[in-house]
Amino acid sequence: MIFKTGVVDSVPDRLLSKSNFDAVRRCYQCKKCSSGCPVTFTMDTLPHQVMRLLQLGSEREVLSKNTYWVCSSCQTCTTRCPNDIDIADVMDELCRQASRRKTVSEKTLELFHRLFLREVRLHGRVHELSVIGKYKLLSGQIFNDIPMGIGMILRHKLKLVPKRINRPREMRDLFRKDPVI
Repeated sequence: MIFKTGVVDSVPDRLLSKSNFDAVRRCYQCKKCSSGCPVTFTMDTLPHQVMRLLQLGSEREVLSKNTYWVCSSCQTCTTRCPNDIDIADVMDELCRQASRRKTVSEKTLELFHRLFLREVRLHGRVHELSVIGKYKLLSGQIFNDIPMGIGMILRHKLKLVPKRINRPREMRDLFRKDPVI
């Protein structure tokens, strides 16, 4: 069942790609995306609420949220969606749009997102110590969490040297196809 109201047709097509625009229109608010999401506890707006705000054309309000920055792209929402909406892709598109428009609600979220993806592109996986170190330095929170970090290093929970994946060329090709950073 698809919503057939004039409200749903107001999704701002300048905010989303054509495929994401059509997908958002199909959402009928079953809330399966939000109930399955493992990181909703850190979001200021749940995924189904973001979809509804997009349906209502509340572009400015959507871009002021942190939900799409916090999204871990685990695809749980996409898998659970009965309408086969790629909600994780919508969240990725919102990240790209917020970066382009310079409308990030919390600059540190964008910074962490960019550092995380840069680390994946560089090593093929995340080297936590590099991401944390760069984030702390660039966000100005240099001395926060130092005792915890030292404890994690001493307990071998953080690796000092990043490990590389077996086929780094494939990872570079992925980032060439979809340059998110």
